Amino acid sequence: MVRITIDGQLAQVPAGTTIMEAAKAVNVKIPHLCYLKGINEISACRICCVEIEGERAMVAACSNPVKDGMVVYTNSPRARMTRRTNVELILSQHDCKCATCVRSGNCQLQEVANDLGILELPFETQLQKGLRSAWTKTFPLYRDVNKCIKCMRCIQICDKVQTLNIWDLAGTGSRTTVDVSGNRVIKDSDCALCGQCITHCPTGGLRERDDTAKARAALADKEKITVVQVAPAVRTAWGEYFGLKREEATMERMAGALHRLGFDYVYDTNFAADLTIMEEGNEFLHRLKSGALVRWPMFTSCCPGWVRFLKGQYPELTNQLSTAKSPQQMFGAVAKTWLAKKLDVAPEKICCVSIMPCVAKKAEADLPTMRGESGADVDIVLTTRELVRMMRADHLDPHFIEEEALNSPMGTHTGAGVIFGATGGVMEAALRTAAYVLTGENPNPDAFSEVRTGPGLREATYTVAGIPVRCAVVSGLGNARKLIERLKEGKVQYDFVEVMACPGGCVGGGGQPISAEDEELYGVRGERLYTLDAENPMRFAHENPEVQALYHEYLGEPLGETAHHLLHTDHKAWNMPMQK
Repeated sequence: MVRITIDGQLAQVPAGTTIMEAAKAVNVKIPHLCYLKGINEISACRICCVEIEGERAMVAACSNPVKDGMVVYTNSPRARMTRRTNVELILSQHDCKCATCVRSGNCQLQEVANDLGILELPFETQLQKGLRSAWTKTFPLYRDVNKCIKCMRCIQICDKVQTLNIWDLAGTGSRTTVDVSGNRVIKDSDCALCGQCITHCPTGGLRERDDTAKARAALADKEKITVVQVAPAVRTAWGEYFGLKREEATMERMAGALHRLGFDYVYDTNFAADLTIMEEGNEFLHRLKSGALVRWPMFTSCCPGWVRFLKGQYPELTNQLSTAKSPQQMFGAVAKTWLAKKLDVAPEKICCVSIMPCVAKKAEADLPTMRGESGADVDIVLTTRELVRMMRADHLDPHFIEEEALNSPMGTHTGAGVIFGATGGVMEAALRTAAYVLTGENPNPDAFSEVRTGPGLREATYTVAGIPVRCAVVSGLGNARKLIERLKEGKVQYDFVEVMACPGGCVGGGGQPISAEDEELYGVRGERLYTLDAENPMRFAHENPEVQALYHEYLGEPLGETAHHLLHTDHKAWNMPMQK
């Protein structure tokens, strides 16, 4: 252990601890922009420089370890002046039009500049010209080069966590910037659209494509019937912006807000998650019984970021993906067929809007394979952040919005549908129904809970009706790559594998609210989903009465002809730009 003094406070920390982490131990906050513990510790921004007694040079707190007897000053006149100068230099190459920035009010650069009282810049502003208009604006991920502060967080997250290496440094000297690697444009890259670069960017340098104007236009069109679905992970996070407790940020309160925004019908994607289990679970049992899973497992297909990753990196394994559409797309397909008949409206009049925790869902909805006779299954996809922006634009404070029931049909869901938003949830929900199909009896709903928690790559073997089922659950694309490489080398064998592109699953998705304190909140968000599952009187997808009615009235049976036409897709019918 090492004893140090930070701003007059004594601290005792393990040897090797950085000054930054030691300061946290005594509740001293050292501002920073580029630092991400264990991922980006390169001292690039120099905002965290502190003064060490007896040292001539200023020291970066994020990358320098403590020494026994060290005396640290984080806010001495010298430290404050150094920090101010470094921030002013960053601002001299930054587009400071905060009023038109999506991150205004939730920007770490804006916060540190305001805290330092910077009211004018002593340096000449130098912005790059012409690059903003060159970016592909139709792509679901958007980058503003003049808001990039070259902190390299996006590079490190993509390289170290997701292993896709989409971003890299370009140019030299003062012209150095971050751009798509390999001299590519973003639409021609193998980006999975996981959005982790967005949620870890400290400024507005990266954001999702803004589709709120499209949603507003649909709401204003009197000829359109707007049907909105909300993914399970959204309810765990949307209230964070408004200071709502997670227990207060209910789906029913969100339904009240969505009706106030003007949506005609509000539904829960959990209904479609239950429907997905009926199709994907039965597809897994069919493959298992047919002996098709001897060499390779069946992979889940609910996460479009994962599907893009597999098709871009391992296209030869595309056939191992479940053919079932994701819950988002199943909902849209059913909304424009069965629901349209229920509402007695022409399918062409329905505008299906999704609110998702995900950026890749925007690309999924645009796929040519996700269309029916009435057009796209899903017309508009909004992230959780876009929903919040629309609510704030209409001055809707959820503290004063009454809860409202979801519309019916397609408004009922089970606990199995809820946990789709957390890593391991799809696996657990599918096994619950698979056990019922094989035995005719419901298992203990918590019998498969072993896959809920643990490292980003975990495995378990369950015996279902005397059949051993080898399972693996993976979140984060770096972990997915490790699993596939082990499969290719023959070191492991599985029957069923669930993959989520984002760490923690959809609750940590690239479209979720961004923490100003660099907190990873997917853990507490996931716990909320499992609490909702436990509180639901129905915890098995096959028990959903409205799903049963859908099969009875329209689909026939799982994997039947109508179900296959409407709810399944051909993953080989489209290619990633970099697919070999």
